Amino acid sequence: MTAILLRPAVGEDARFLADMLVEAANWSPASRRPRVQVLADPTLAPYVSGWMRPGDAGLVAESPSGDPLGACWFRLFDQSRPGQGFVAGGVPELTLGVSPLWRAQGVGRELLRGVATVARSSGYARLSLSVDRGNFAQRLYVSEGYVVVHSDDRADVMVRTLA
Repeated sequence: MTAILLRPAVGEDARFLADMLVEAANWSPASRRPRVQVLADPTLAPYVSGWMRPGDAGLVAESPSGDPLGACWFRLFDQSRPGQGFVAGGVPELTLGVSPLWRAQGVGRELLRGVATVARSSGYARLSLSVDRGNFAQRLYVSEGYVVVHSDDRADVMVRTLA
């Protein structure tokens, strides 16, 4: 794997996080949607809208020359306005996106591991996420300790215990 650098995501990363949300939503070449459509989707927009609010945290992966490669971040949602991977109040929900040229090169794994460390050091005991069935990233999540806790006809909700 090419050397990558992880740095904390900051407010100025909002546009790149939105780019990575679009990449995550467009994981299947058969069902790609334009950026504006993904970001207008009321089930996806809450993952980046108003970044960076209290409780938000994440990491951006960069090449040694500073080019952004991917990002992984988490947000807290509550039961009145849950995210797609909501399991309980106080359990942050994770989003992971990697630029297409950098997929399958370890960037996603490094981001997942780094964000787990950030969440643990922030006092969280678990992380959750939602992943569409058929998304190759699910194998990565399983290999990093995420387990399916709920399924519907389209996606699985997965949780990782951090303790």
